[in-house]
Amino acid sequence: MADSQPLFIDISQLRIGMHIHLDLGWMDHPFPMNSFTLRSQEQIDIVRSLGLERVRFSPDKSDPEVLLQHIAEITAKQQPEQSEVEVDSPEIVARRLRRDLLLSQRASLQVCERQFADASRSYRQALETVHSQPSVSREQSENLIRGFLAEIMGEHEACIRLLSENAGEKTSLHSINVTVISLLLGKASGLIGQDLLDVGMGALLHDLGKIELPNRLRWSDEQFTASERSIYQEHVAHGVELGQKMGLSKGALLVIGQHHELADGKGYPQRITEERMSLPSRIVALVNLYDNLCNPGNPGLAITPHEALAQIFAQRKSQFHAATLSQFVHMMGVYPPGSVVQLSDERFALVVSVNSCRPLRPRIVIHDTQIPRDEALVIDLEDEPDIGIRRSLKPLQLPKNAFDYLSPRKRMCYFFERAREAPSPGESP
Repeated sequence: MADSQPLFIDISQLRIGMHIHLDLGWMDHPFPMNSFTLRSQEQIDIVRSLGLERVRFSPDKSDPEVLLQHIAEITAKQQPEQSEVEVDSPEIVARRLRRDLLLSQRASLQVCERQFADASRSYRQALETVHSQPSVSREQSENLIRGFLAEIMGEHEACIRLLSENAGEKTSLHSINVTVISLLLGKASGLIGQDLLDVGMGALLHDLGKIELPNRLRWSDEQFTASERSIYQEHVAHGVELGQKMGLSKGALLVIGQHHELADGKGYPQRITEERMSLPSRIVALVNLYDNLCNPGNPGLAITPHEALAQIFAQRKSQFHAATLSQFVHMMGVYPPGSVVQLSDERFALVVSVNSCRPLRPRIVIHDTQIPRDEALVIDLEDEPDIGIRRSLKPLQLPKNAFDYLSPRKRMCYFFERAREAPSPGESP
């Protein structure tokens, strides 16, 4: 099945029956979803009032009648006089297609990075009001999580997208990363409703108590003295206390209180085993460790996403609920976004996106000396049956020209991205 990526359409061409996607933050428009079919002139007028010049348009989701009408209108406008008709060469057509794909690819990444930046600001604002207006802080946090849920629980599958290192704010990166991946893992684990909201709220605010600590003690450090480690671990109790003042649900408070507990009873602060941990807590505890391995306080200690996943599975399996860990590995794939890999044809590549529902064939950027770096296309391995991933590499194992081209991230920054359409029953991907 061909990939049904949406096209861009001028705002003046909107018609009832068109399925559109608004590339805006969830609080920047009044619609319950970012992606929907226009059903009234009033909806069209509202979209036109948002200040956009064009929106994404999904022909395959639109009403057939309006789609045919739109094609007829475009054809009529573009139809030249017979004497003026010129047939473009295959090279011109290929260049035009590549240009359009690059523009679409860049636009999609910009949308993710803008939404990540919006989420970072919302998170920071929520923290700033925790003491003075705790109920307002809770409302701001809930609005952010409900927006995330509207995106991942929509009609499209979601991808985990690797962003550039300058997206959002570094102080918010860990909390947003943990929230994004925890919500996808919660969905993959079958959670719905309040349980999924608890995952999101607990993940977003799991380190809430660190605002009570001195700056130098807000990141775990192997060099801590016993007293410093004790003070650091108090952030869990501080977080629960602040969460209670905010009026968080019992489920969200459990996540905050248990996000450093381990299935084998060797976590803290209560040293409980997995039987006493809630499922949302098991999810966030696992994702929290994964992101801390990829994005530690000391960047020099960072390991690659592939290494982090392998280390958790091979060395720390007993510390996590077996079914939750299995679901996590299945969702992230063997080569999570940010992994540097060598392909079956010996070329080097960077994994930039993984469909959380179908992770075995990720999307990659390939080092190609014939193509300028800023013109490199993201390649979907689902469309390339003859190309596979042979092994994972550490960034420093890359030849210098491949390292400079692929620019492996020192900090992993993730967000949601709309996945391509799944194959219809009976079709091969």
